[in-house]
Amino acid sequence: MKSEKRPRKTRDEKARAQYTNYLVKEPMELMEFLAAKMPDASRTKLKALLSKRVVLVDNVITTQFNFPLQTGMKVQISKNKGKKDFTNRLLKIVYEDSYIIVIDKMQGLLSVSTEHQKERTAYMILNEYVQRSGRQYQVYIVHRLDRDTSGLMMFAKTEKAQRVLRDNWHEIVTDRRYVAVVEGDVEKDRDTVVSWLTDKTLYVSSSEYDDGGSKSVTHYKTIKRANGYSLLELDLETGRKNQIRVHMQTLGHPIVGDGRYAGENYTNPIGRLALHAFKLCFHHPVTGDLMEFETPYPGEFKKLFLKR
Repeated sequence: MKSEKRPRKTRDEKARAQYTNYLVKEPMELMEFLAAKMPDASRTKLKALLSKRVVLVDNVITTQFNFPLQTGMKVQISKNKGKKDFTNRLLKIVYEDSYIIVIDKMQGLLSVSTEHQKERTAYMILNEYVQRSGRQYQVYIVHRLDRDTSGLMMFAKTEKAQRVLRDNWHEIVTDRRYVAVVEGDVEKDRDTVVSWLTDKTLYVSSSEYDDGGSKSVTHYKTIKRANGYSLLELDLETGRKNQIRVHMQTLGHPIVGDGRYAGENYTNPIGRLALHAFKLCFHHPVTGDLMEFETPYPGEFKKLFLKR
C-alpha cells in the first residue's frame, strides 16, 4: 500500500514552526517563567538563551531576565538556537522569519548600491546569507537608511511581502524613531519642522514654502542638553532622503559629524554622523502581528554628554 505524501508546509506554517510558543497565564518575571517551562535547564543556560537573542515576548526579542510578563502575553523561544549564528561586523540580524529580516546596520555601510557606488552593501550581505539555503532565496528592498546612519531597517524575503510593505508602508509602520546629537542647545523641548525638500543628487535642498518639492515633516523632542550639544529623539511623519539631516540644519542645529549639511565649521568629535534609527514598530506583512524593535542609543553619543 502506497503511503500518502504529507502536504508541504506553507511559508507561514514554517515561520510559526520556528518557535515554541507559550502563553503567560499569570504575571511574573521572564526568568521565573522560563524556569517553570524548562525545569531541567540551569539558570546559566536560561541566561544564555536571553543573551543569544532567541527569546521573544509578543514578537519582540527580549534579553532582560527580569522583564515583567503580564497575563495574555506570548513568549516564544526559537528552535534554531543550536544553529551557527550569523556574524558580520557591519550588521546584526535582530529578527528573521520566512518573510522578513530586521537588521541593525552599522554606520558607514550602504543599504543598497547605486549607479555610482558598487561597493559591498547590506543588501548584498543579506542576499549571500539567505542564498546559503538555496539559490531561489533572496531578499527584497523595502526602505533605506543613509550610509552614515546606523540602526534598524527591514528587508523582505518574498516579493509579496515586499509589495505589501511598500504599498502600505504608512499604515503598516506604527512607529519609526531616531536619536541624534546636534550642535548647540536646542531652544525648545519639543517642536515640529516642516519644509519642502528637493533631491539635487549630491544634496537635498529645503524650502519653507511649496516650490514643487516634497512636503516633509519631522517631530522632535529634546532629551538632554550638555557640553554644547543636544540629544534629540526624532519621529518622522514622512521619510524623505536626508530629511532629518536637512531639517536639523534648517533648525540651526546641524547633526554632529554631518560634513554635508553642517557647513565648513562642522565638528566630528566621535568620528561618525551622530544619527541612529533606534526604534521600528510595524504590523507583520503576512501574520498581521505587531512587531516592535528597539536598540540602545549608541555609546559614543552618550560620551558627548559626560561631565568634563
